[in-house]
Amino acid sequence: MSELIFVGMGLHDENDISLRGLEEVKKADFAFAELYTSFMKELRIGKLEKLARKKIKMVSRRMLEEENGEEILAAAQKGKTIFLVPGDPLVATTHVDLRINAEKIGVKTRIIHGASIITAAIGLSGLQNYKFGRSVTIPFTHNLHVSETPYAILKTNRKAGLHTLCFLDIKAEEKRYMTIKEALGILLEIEEKRRESIILGNTLVVGIARAGSKNPVVKSGMFHKVLNYDFGAPPQTLIFPGKLHFMEAEALTKLADAPESIKQLIR
Repeated sequence: MSELIFVGMGLHDENDISLRGLEEVKKADFAFAELYTSFMKELRIGKLEKLARKKIKMVSRRMLEEENGEEILAAAQKGKTIFLVPGDPLVATTHVDLRINAEKIGVKTRIIHGASIITAAIGLSGLQNYKFGRSVTIPFTHNLHVSETPYAILKTNRKAGLHTLCFLDIKAEEKRYMTIKEALGILLEIEEKRRESIILGNTLVVGIARAGSKNPVVKSGMFHKVLNYDFGAPPQTLIFPGKLHFMEAEALTKLADAPESIKQLIR
């Protein structure tokens, strides 16, 4: 039976995969995995292979984006095929494209969801999920070019009183994972250029590191305090709160070590 099943691996290690996902891998004819769209700090593919009793082939960004996932699609035409993805499988648009292409050639597709950084970061912060605006990725500077898109989205969300979730760029092939300090430095550089008062010393920020692990770090405070805070190892994520409900302010002080003074921001 030709079938392609997208399975989320969760956030941190091989134990994050759901029981349903693991059972599907065990029954599969072929299994593939990618690790370039997100960073699972403690994941060991060898351990996952032992749990699933299945050989898992790693695939690159080039194979999926430049070769359109042809190897995965060819396998799926022959039998039940698993594609393992960090987090929740269809968050990355590359994988949506793969699913569409599979359906076009007559391969049925299914999704087995996993924990996502989107819900994990929001949950850890204590902020209310329905008050988030458009999320954005802060990319590495490339050939001295600094993308101003994150700044523009932050400005738009702030104007509407909404929170902004910022993903931090990764370059898995180079083992480069952006830190909160680097991300805030990029935003500060844009502020110094545009001077629209979006990033100021008293701008409230929430930094999150290693969501999904036993000991995630969640720290909230004013911009320069968070800029100089040691969050430890990646992966890391940023949130810029908008208007705060009194329960959100309480959550940030109790769960994210924010100063009591943020209660002045309640609207």
